[in-house]
Amino acid sequence: MALLERVGTLLRANLNDLVDKAEDPEKMLKQLVLDMENQLLQVKTQAAIAIADQHLLEKKKKEHDEAVDEWQRKAELAVQKQQDDLARAALHRSLSHKQMSEGFAQQLEDQKSEAETLRTAFGKLQQKLKEAESRCELLIAQHRRARVVGKANQARTMADASQNSVTMNRFRTRIMGQEAQNDAAQTMLDSDSLEDRFTLMEKEEQVDQLLQELKGRRAKSA
Repeated sequence: MALLERVGTLLRANLNDLVDKAEDPEKMLKQLVLDMENQLLQVKTQAAIAIADQHLLEKKKKEHDEAVDEWQRKAELAVQKQQDDLARAALHRSLSHKQMSEGFAQQLEDQKSEAETLRTAFGKLQQKLKEAESRCELLIAQHRRARVVGKANQARTMADASQNSVTMNRFRTRIMGQEAQNDAAQTMLDSDSLEDRFTLMEKEEQVDQLLQELKGRRAKSA
């Protein structure tokens, strides 16, 4: 996430080094605090969204789990009434809801990880902001009493050039990644038809097996 990359840059910032290299330390430190406050607000917002999405996924998974149980109950009732067609239909529904539940379960794990990452980033950035605020005035005063380090402008220009190079590399990497995703998506589309046929065949086998198990349990209890 670009947001977490920016937060990581702020967290890695060495205040003493920044003051030594800056032409105007007071302006630089005030801008740093402002950037931290802005990023802190964005992280807090994204964390709230991630937690809300997590709760929504938990709700969706629960709904499908309940549907699995309900259609399983209906399948058992259909077998009891010797209605095999209804039992098969109910088992199809039960399997579909089970697959959806498993899909939401995976999304839920990913969402929990993302929410935890954002919460951790928020706490660290909040601590870093307090540190920057408490040391800001002291560092400014120290710099005002210190002699200006030679070639400060040259050092800053070199740092900017290096950062621009990194940014361009990231941009090229992102484009290449998107192209790879597009190629993979096209390949998946080409193979969907055959995979769907095999998936349907496997699902029919599952339904047949479940139906036989229901009949077997019914016969034993009769």
